[in-house]
Amino acid sequence: MAKTASNPRRAILLLGLLGLVWTNSAYSASKSILVLGDSLSAEYGLARGSGWVALLQQRLSTEKIAATVTNASISGETTSGGKTRLPALLQHKPDIVIIELGANDALRGLQLSATENNLRAMINAAQQAKSKVLLVGMRIPPNYGRDYTEKFFSQFATLAKQAKVPLVPFLLDGVADKPELMQADRMHPLAQAHPIILNNVWPELKPLLTK
Repeated sequence: MAKTASNPRRAILLLGLLGLVWTNSAYSASKSILVLGDSLSAEYGLARGSGWVALLQQRLSTEKIAATVTNASISGETTSGGKTRLPALLQHKPDIVIIELGANDALRGLQLSATENNLRAMINAAQQAKSKVLLVGMRIPPNYGRDYTEKFFSQFATLAKQAKVPLVPFLLDGVADKPELMQADRMHPLAQAHPIILNNVWPELKPLLTK
């Protein structure tokens, strides 16, 4: 009788231990994502929680992917500013760093070499901190001259290839050419465009979450 009575207690104990192991495993599998961007990621002109970064957190939850997103994006941010801020942000040891910067450099007509060097420095810093990097490419309006705009755009692919990191070719693909999806300034997307933006990022981000 004593042996029979102990079996249920052992089963309960075993289930409890299995639950503890599962919980610890799920916790250890959780990833942290840092988004370092400009106004396109900082919800400029939008209601809070409607930008693509906020939508990313919702998608992670919907797909039951254990990951948290920290949005360190600032409107008007340049690659120089991002490079300055990144070391402090890396102290939190993010698993993945999404770099979405460069547009403000180009809009100010800054030297392309400076932008490229800053982006390269950020990628290197994140990699040295053992973070995976996702680089986000951008285009700028053609009024800056064909040579400048094309060189600006192509530098993202060059950097991604050199650093062996995935690339989102153009964050606003399917958005920038549709006036009905843009705010009055013709530079920042409306809220209804941000699900499209997230869909541009997701195919390159998801593999980093499952490795």
